Amino acid sequence: MTDFAGLSLERFLDELASQSPTPGGGTAAAVAGALGAGLAEMVAALTLSKEKFAPVHEAMRAIGDESRRARAELLRLADEDALAYDAVVAARRLPKETEEEKASRSSAIASANRTATEVPMRTARAAARLLALLPELVEKGNPNALSDAGASALLLEAAAEAALLNVGINLGGAGDPAFVSEMQKETASIQVEAQRVRDQVLSAVRKSF
Repeated sequence: MTDFAGLSLERFLDELASQSPTPGGGTAAAVAGALGAGLAEMVAALTLSKEKFAPVHEAMRAIGDESRRARAELLRLADEDALAYDAVVAARRLPKETEEEKASRSSAIASANRTATEVPMRTARAAARLLALLPELVEKGNPNALSDAGASALLLEAAAEAALLNVGINLGGAGDPAFVSEMQKETASIQVEAQRVRDQVLSAVRKSF
């Protein structure tokens, strides 16, 4: 298993740019989300470090803690996404000479695709969950770091959107209409809310200039 968090940035980008299908968009989405989480954590820390912001320290501490948890979760998901798609590739390579082999291969492909759908959905959820806290971060955070909060919102929304693209492309092979319908509904819900919060945050940040 590749530990992407342990790679240098240059090495990770080299692996991302290679002809190997993993790491791919799902891993990149999770890493983008982790970057967004890191920025949110930084804004909270820059607010907590100033005594003049003491009235909002409790709120900033909670956002900072959640950002730290999200950052760790998203880095784990970066690895899980690559493993999930590797399993899809492995399933597609299974033998299909006999009817029994064909049935076994089809079952393995459906199972692998389901996992390859669930992992990026978890990435989208994690990114959207933290993104939902950013309006408060912009409202109460250190005003000198509001552009960083805006950048965090952009990265988290992009992480959610990119992860959902991976959800969509793997759904076709999941082989379960009820599961597909559920994932499609959740995809639409996360997209709408993530875009709304991103726009809210960016509007507030730009008004501060």
